[in-house]
Amino acid sequence: MKRKITIAAVLLAALAAIGFFGFAPRMAEESMNKIDGEPLIAVSDEAKALHGTLTVVDLHSDTLMWDRNLNERDSRGHMDLPRLQDGNVALQVFSSVTKTPRGQNYDSNSAETDNITLLTIAQLQPLRTWGSLTERSLFHGEKLRRAAAHSDGRLRTVVSANDIDSLLAAREGANGPTGALFSAEGLQSLEGNIANLDRLYYAGMRMAGLTHFFDNELAGSMHGEKKGGLTDMGREVIRRMEAMGMVVDIAHCSHQCVAEIVSMARRPVVSSHGGVQATCKVNRNLSDDEILGVARTGGVIGVGYWEGAVCSTDPRAAAKAMKHIRDLAGIDHVALGSDYDGATTMRFDTSQLVQVTQALIDEGFTHDEIRAVMGGNALRVLSAGLKPMDAPQ
Repeated sequence: MKRKITIAAVLLAALAAIGFFGFAPRMAEESMNKIDGEPLIAVSDEAKALHGTLTVVDLHSDTLMWDRNLNERDSRGHMDLPRLQDGNVALQVFSSVTKTPRGQNYDSNSAETDNITLLTIAQLQPLRTWGSLTERSLFHGEKLRRAAAHSDGRLRTVVSANDIDSLLAAREGANGPTGALFSAEGLQSLEGNIANLDRLYYAGMRMAGLTHFFDNELAGSMHGEKKGGLTDMGREVIRRMEAMGMVVDIAHCSHQCVAEIVSMARRPVVSSHGGVQATCKVNRNLSDDEILGVARTGGVIGVGYWEGAVCSTDPRAAAKAMKHIRDLAGIDHVALGSDYDGATTMRFDTSQLVQVTQALIDEGFTHDEIRAVMGGNALRVLSAGLKPMDAPQ
């Protein structure tokens, strides 16, 4: 009898484990990365024709966080390589998310808790990633390189300005590849050791934000408890990033942190994903002074398509935020920053980016302005930022 009970207990434990590891990660993603199903805007022949000629660049997605094959079309989430190609995306920035707090919100979060550890274990990632934020980022870099290696040339990793030039040349013909640039959503992945920046650089990372949803050793977060400015370590990291050829991302930085970064920047900075206070008064969005500060560095602001960025999932709301940046700082400083697969609810996935093109047309943007917003501006900043400081600019 005892033997039967033991066997039954083992079987129940095994079934529970299969359920946890087999279904929990998928269920988690399906509950977080949604399409809201609201009506899309009608797309004109003009928008379709124009969109097909654009060089589209998106400055932020969190797809690497999830256990999916990037090369295969999936019903989950917002992005994979087939959908990127359907949307005519020339270059996608893929961010490494290594830690998020429990009860995550835009106002105040402690650094003491972490949701990603459980996700890491549930997805059966390598054991080295379970307790190390650095190893999580290195693993994300490996995932991206493997996806490119097994994509039959459809996905190319980008680590230099020359890679961007080669990518654009390859896209001049039919069925051109999509580029992939590796980034970080917060450099808590340094684990307090600035030497880890070199490890991330050699793993292909070429853009990084200093903070995510909590304060860390480098700076205060817009959503942290103290919301302070740059630390001495943060200033040193920025100088090293600029010298190495890594683009500095101000997204999620506290208002004091943003002001200090734009005042010390020697290279163009980006706000990879978010919105503006003028059209959506949410804590994480940029004030007019911050928009002008980014513009003074020569940088760009990537506008997202979710509620927290533009107070709607309607692409028209994103276009209105872009219009405000254009009217305030100039067309050269507007870009796309979707935050796809970032635990966000969207109206459309990356295969339907013509929705943004149509919204910009409806908002009165010229074709040349649309080319700049949809990718030209981001390419200019990335091409400049990926060159080491001692290289010709």
